[in-house]
Amino acid sequence: MNIQTIRHATRALTEREVSELLGLSVATLRAWRHRGQGPRFLRLGRAVRYLPADLEDFVSASAVNATVELSNDRRLGTEELRP
Repeated sequence: MNIQTIRHATRALTEREVSELLGLSVATLRAWRHRGQGPRFLRLGRAVRYLPADLEDFVSASAVNATVELSNDRRLGTEELRP
């Protein structure tokens, strides 16, 4: 499964599917849920599922603009810390 598959999924995805899709461990997804981080999820009884639209939103929101990060580093005076 790849990131393009998200758009075409017709059902909620399992933890394992999402971990493979995002390249993360199931343990990371569980830790994020425990801390209230990560993508939105559904709890159906004891089962945890992720909606494709929520994963797309999470991936989009996680994108970082390197130019903005560089500007923030310069403003904070931390550019010397980077090799």
